[in-house]
Amino acid sequence: MKYFALLLAMGTLAACDRNDSSNDKEQRTASEEGSEVSDPRDLLKFTEAQGSVPSLPKALDMLSVQLALDRLGFSPGVLDGKNGESLKLALKGFQKASGLEETGALDEATMAALAKVNVTAPTRLVRIPAMFANQTFYPDFPADAAAQAKLPALGYRSLMEALAERFHTTPETLLALNSRDTQIGADKIIVVPNLPDVSPPSAELSARGWDMTLLSLGVAAEQPDIESIIVDKSEGWLRTVDGEGKTIGQFPVTTGSSHDPLPIGNWTVKGVARNPEFHYNPKLFWDVSDSKEKQLLKPGPNGPVGVVWIDLSKPHYGIHGTGEPSTIGRAESHGCVRLTNWDAARVAGMVKPGTKVVFQK
Repeated sequence: MKYFALLLAMGTLAACDRNDSSNDKEQRTASEEGSEVSDPRDLLKFTEAQGSVPSLPKALDMLSVQLALDRLGFSPGVLDGKNGESLKLALKGFQKASGLEETGALDEATMAALAKVNVTAPTRLVRIPAMFANQTFYPDFPADAAAQAKLPALGYRSLMEALAERFHTTPETLLALNSRDTQIGADKIIVVPNLPDVSPPSAELSARGWDMTLLSLGVAAEQPDIESIIVDKSEGWLRTVDGEGKTIGQFPVTTGSSHDPLPIGNWTVKGVARNPEFHYNPKLFWDVSDSKEKQLLKPGPNGPVGVVWIDLSKPHYGIHGTGEPSTIGRAESHGCVRLTNWDAARVAGMVKPGTKVVFQK
């Protein structure tokens, strides 16, 4: 994510956005110093903070609608409060699932159906947990795969980037929600989109740190069971369908390019790799010289496939996350189906080996 110019514009909003292990002890809260934590995952909880929440900027007036759709499983992509194509796509998916006319408009019938989700306020005031703030960041994250292979993990560039993913939004939106006097860092208070908290995942999801990844993305471990996935190339969505043929979720996607078109047809899920390493093979990329060497890239949200890879029966093709959530539906991929990291994590919780996957025009 290319946030360097944005961070320069943020003034003191990013003043505490640094990873300095020498300050770890100073940044711990009194509660962390004085008591033992029964479950370390509780240290990733964003607790409610006291104080008045600023009024929502007019430019973000669709945030409550986006939040309702996100909670119902009809993702608008990033929660940016804008009435754009991604919101229209999410509304159409929700309308189809609700038996309404698929207009993509926020008409009275759609508003009534969305009212089942009680979004009491579009934003909330939270305290940033020290464990979240003090993770290792990579501000000079390289673009070259060979340089990335030297990193111990393909983590976030900054705390601002990590916060944006946690609350399914963008750094620009966080900037708009907060004053320029706001500082971010351990135990600091910040205004964020009003996403509900999720319960800590069960112990069996701790392999490769997946439980911590879910908490860091604000994604619930429990997801509905599905029988199939449908990906529509022309519309740019992925829908999850239950055993009765009902659409229970929809997510915006990027699907292939003119060089690597989406392989139209019927496939199946072979398996799911959570927090996967990535075997970088230049020969599989049309825009990379074959003279480049193969690389093994460590896991991380900024890796080529984000936090999850859903392997398909079509060789070398999968459904996966991305380190560039704002580009979903607006950029090309190398043939695979790409979602935001949080949406990819949701879909990963729905599928199992044998789940049907349909790629259609």
